[in-house]
Amino acid sequence: MTEAASPQPQGKYPWSNKYPVDIDWDMEVPVSTMTQMFEDSVKKNADKPALNFMGKTLTYKELGQEVDKFAKGLQDAGFGKGSHVGLCLPNTPFYVIAYYGALKAGATVVNFNPLYAEQEMRGQINDSKTDVMVSLAVTKIQPKIDKMLDGSTCLKKVIVADLADALPGVKGFAYKVLNTVKGWFGKADTVKVKSDDKHIPFAKLMKNKGNPAPVDVKPTDLAVLQYTGGTTGIPKAAMLTHANLSANLNQADFWFTSGSNTPAGKQEKMLVVLPFFHVFSMTVQMNLSIKLGAEIVMLPQFDAKTTLKTIDAEKPTMFAGVPTLYKALMDHPDVNKYDLSSLKICLSGGAGLPETTQQRWTKLTGTALTEGYGLSETSPIAVANPVHGEKKLNSIGMPLPKTEVKIANLEFPDQACPIRVEGEICLRGPQVMQGYWNRPDETANVMDKDGYFHTGDVGYMDEEGYIFIVDRIKDMINASGLKVFPRKVEEAIMQHPNVSEVIVLGVKDEYRGETVKAFIVYKSGMEKIDDKTMTAFLRDKLAPYEMPKQFETRDSLPKTMIGKPDKKALKQEEAAKEAAKAKAPPAAPKAPKP
Repeated sequence: MTEAASPQPQGKYPWSNKYPVDIDWDMEVPVSTMTQMFEDSVKKNADKPALNFMGKTLTYKELGQEVDKFAKGLQDAGFGKGSHVGLCLPNTPFYVIAYYGALKAGATVVNFNPLYAEQEMRGQINDSKTDVMVSLAVTKIQPKIDKMLDGSTCLKKVIVADLADALPGVKGFAYKVLNTVKGWFGKADTVKVKSDDKHIPFAKLMKNKGNPAPVDVKPTDLAVLQYTGGTTGIPKAAMLTHANLSANLNQADFWFTSGSNTPAGKQEKMLVVLPFFHVFSMTVQMNLSIKLGAEIVMLPQFDAKTTLKTIDAEKPTMFAGVPTLYKALMDHPDVNKYDLSSLKICLSGGAGLPETTQQRWTKLTGTALTEGYGLSETSPIAVANPVHGEKKLNSIGMPLPKTEVKIANLEFPDQACPIRVEGEICLRGPQVMQGYWNRPDETANVMDKDGYFHTGDVGYMDEEGYIFIVDRIKDMINASGLKVFPRKVEEAIMQHPNVSEVIVLGVKDEYRGETVKAFIVYKSGMEKIDDKTMTAFLRDKLAPYEMPKQFETRDSLPKTMIGKPDKKALKQEEAAKEAAKAKAPPAAPKAPKP
């Protein structure tokens, strides 16, 4: 069954005249189910390699059989339509099999970060009403999951995979014997899985003929509960339907590949290092690859040298990453020893793409980085620069087909801003979520009466429909009543040739309320700049009220799981410092001078 997204008029939008010539913004964006998309691709690409993990491959036909077995195993274990299946896995074949198997059984997938602390894990299980969890028998994951079965959560069972089963023969045997795969999970990493009615070995679940009972899955059914990053508060689950996800896949297919089939006899190959549980990777690296019939080459975690070696050896044609990941590859001392020329489409998302990173990558590989923008709430891609067309520096591009962008007045959200006036970026389209799971008040806060999702990002649109992000509303610093956007300050500091990375925050200040503080990492072997010299460097780039009043030099900055700068971690550090300062006894008064 295929449904079409509701049509919208085209001519009235600023991006109408600059849209890529081979794409029509007003085109039909079909929506269906993710299970139908998967089955169509399996049938079309049966004999092509689908998954490649450490040299062990599965064809599309074999992957389809594995998905059927998982779906049947789930049903036999009592889970199906209406069940919530948690995936707490690194990038392995188990993730892809369990994801599509759960959807085929009629269940909803709930993505979990394997590195969550116990408290975070417990909270998300209970919030999402996760019934069964799929995990991996390694020390970083399984012991935490076992604690979730103590009655403090609604979790009923755990399906536990053995990493050795995903590895090719010799490596699988070595893993079982030596208990390690070098450079991945560390020595003595496997754990013995409990033998009781709450634990089901993945291999045992798969011991069936793979004939799941047919389930009536509709495009409007809930496919994925995707939790927001929680960088500005308690994580919330975006409700993404099959229609949301399939619409975004069709939008991405037309935007990044112009909807054309790969030439006969050739197959696209996607190298995946970002974790599948992150919405960017789930859609762009896993789901889009499946739709295109591409081979997915998986690495369970990012390591610059391993990634460069894999590009050189496997010759992928497609790659996606966050800006810091691309920077890490370019900064590796051996980068010029590897052949990166196979890469034809390189996508960047998750954070703002610095101009220097864009230019260096193009010079190194001959392929430009294509920056996109989206959120968990938009499945995620909503805006992107053209692959073949003008990419404006510092712009996130223009809306994907059938996606509308409104810049809302920051003080009067019902009013739209004129061209080049900064306001809140708001999005409307077939990929926008249905709302937040079990949070109607939060949903009402971000969805307006016209169906626009208010992103919380500040930006503006130019005359040709290109959109530029200024910063997050919640990251905005209020210094003596004046608005300071950290991203602008960060971009100014990054212009210094000695600077490698920077994060700018608002910190407590008795006089200004908040003041601007910069945490700076300098390039290896480069001189560290003192505060006075850096202030002088910034003088013609920032207004006086935007100028950092505090600088802190760091050897490194905290990163999220996918490599984005982690402002939340730095804010927590600063809050802890303030709390400690408040508890400290007052300094003894100085003795008067004689």
